[in-house]
This record gives sequence, structure tokens and C-alpha cells, in this order.
Amino acid sequence: MPSVSPAPAAANDRERVAVLWCNLGTPDEPTAAAVRPYLAEFLGDARVVEIPKAVWAPILYGIILRTRPAKSAAKYASIWTPDGSPLKVWTQKQAKLLAGWLGERGHRVTVREAMRYGQPAIAAQLDALQAEGATRILVLQAYPQYSGTTTASVIDAVNAWSARQRRVPEFRFVNDYHDDLLYIEALARSVEAHWKREGRPDRLLLSFHGIPERNIRLGDPYQAQCLSTARLLAARLGLEDAQYQVSFQSRFGRAKWLEPYTEPTLRALGRAGLARVDVLCPGFPADCLETLEEIAMEGRDAFLQSGGKEFRYIPCLNDSPAWIDALCALAERHLSGWPTRDEAQNRPR
Repeated sequence: MPSVSPAPAAANDRERVAVLWCNLGTPDEPTAAAVRPYLAEFLGDARVVEIPKAVWAPILYGIILRTRPAKSAAKYASIWTPDGSPLKVWTQKQAKLLAGWLGERGHRVTVREAMRYGQPAIAAQLDALQAEGATRILVLQAYPQYSGTTTASVIDAVNAWSARQRRVPEFRFVNDYHDDLLYIEALARSVEAHWKREGRPDRLLLSFHGIPERNIRLGDPYQAQCLSTARLLAARLGLEDAQYQVSFQSRFGRAKWLEPYTEPTLRALGRAGLARVDVLCPGFPADCLETLEEIAMEGRDAFLQSGGKEFRYIPCLNDSPAWIDALCALAERHLSGWPTRDEAQNRPR
């Protein structure tokens, strides 16, 4: 008898739901050879550097990628762990914990982590989810505050992948959660636990990643959302205006970025005679180069060299139970209405 090809899957096969937990990315190794392609992908993103390609490409490939990789590699080497990049380690752990917590709450959901730049790439993880039968995917990002430079870039990457597919899964995107009460609570508990161990500082500095000021004039809500997060956190901690302040770090290039800048702020606080400053980076859910090297090392040196006596860096949320609880609740809220539970669990009793 002639062979018979298997029938195509029925259109009403059980739907599979997934969560794609996205972070910025990291090089595979703390070497110039590994940093160069990572920086090329990152700084080659038109969402990150809004300069015409004809103008920017010669600068990027002719100058920056010839000099910056070695300097960046040395910085990465200073914070690298036996398990690899801290950002990658924490992002993987957060994805695993999120999957476990959702499972404990009765949801059958696959969770995969992905990086906007570097590995595992968004496209590769979407390929894997599609191969596993995912028909509905929630894209959840490690950016509490929305910016075109980060949040929208991830959406671009998902859309670019979708443009190559015959059958596109249903997507939902979480654009921001800067004022989510459980996120604010997780930050507050982190600060309170730190103060219980170390005592209170003279000033709490909340350092967010900076973006060009021009982006705000063009309609990016990032600055307003950072300030909203700071106000909510300060209110939750019972702080008066004089007890905390906000700054912006990681400036790149000659353009004017959001001010005040973090390093000059720390130097000014040291010169002003403040004995102790604590720094928290609320916009980073996972410790990374920008927190462990730029703040905990360079920021510390800037403050102490300017006359400050004590500097304390408060770690990111990482795998704290309050944070994973907030992340799980956020995912549950945005998964609402999708078939994440077994049919037996959905039947009325």
C-alpha cells in the first residue's frame, strides 16, 4: 500500500503559552574579541544611537570598535564570575524561578530568557518556542521604565522575527511596570534589609540608566517614569525630599544626556561633607556591568576620593523572593484570559 503522510495538526490543538523574559545582553566572554561583536550589535541598533547610518557607521566601525572593546573587556573582567556574566546568570535564574512560581500557582507556561544583544538571541528563543508548539507568547522585559532605546528595541526584534514566519504566534508585550506596587515593594524591602544590616545613610541616591535628553523632547516617557518610581519608593520608605535624590548614569558620546549625572553627583556629595551615601539602581532588576563596575567600583571611588567617608551599594533585586513574587504577579496579570491551566482546573466545581 502507498504510504500516507501524517495529517496536519488540527487547528484546535491545545494551545501552548510561553513567556519570553528579555534583558539587554552581554558578551560571551570578558575579552576584546567577544566584546567587539556585542558592541557592534548594540551600538548598531538605530533605537540606541539615533544618528543617520551614513554618519554613524564610519565612527562606529572606524573608531569606536577599534578602541572601546579592549577597555570594555577589562571592565567586564573585573565583575566576571566563575559562572559567567552576572547579568546572564541572574537573568537565567529569574526565568527559572518565574517558571517555578507560575507552576506553583497552577499555570502550565514555558519560560525562556532572551537577550536583545548577544546570546541567547530573541530570534533563536522564539524559534525554540515555536518548535515546542507555543501559540501565545508574553514578552516580558527587564526594563521597568519604558524607553524607545530599550523596550521598543525588543519589540522591533520580535517583529523582525515575526516578519519571517508563515504562522505568527499571538503576542502580548509588557511595556513598563515603573509604578507597579509589588515592584516598588520589592525595591523597598531590599533597601530596608540593607539598612537593617548596615544602618541608614546620610543620603540615598537612586541611579537610573541615562538616555539622551533629545529622546525626551521627542516624546520618550522614560524620565517621567524614572522620577515616578523614585517618588513611589521614597514614599514607601518614608523618606523626605532631603533624604534622597535621583541621578542618571552610563552617559555615552558628546550629546547632552539626562541630568544630573551620577558620578559628578557622587563627587559633589563627597565634597559637601556627607559621611555616608547608599546607592540603589532601581531600573536594573539584575546586577550587571553598569551596577557592579560603574557604581559599586567607580562610583565608590568618586565619592571617597571627593571626601566622603562611607559608600554602600545596594544590590539589584536579582533573585529576591519579593521580586520574583512581583514578576510572577505581573506575568499572571498579562497572561489573563489565555489558556495557561489544564482543562480540569478550569472546569467549574
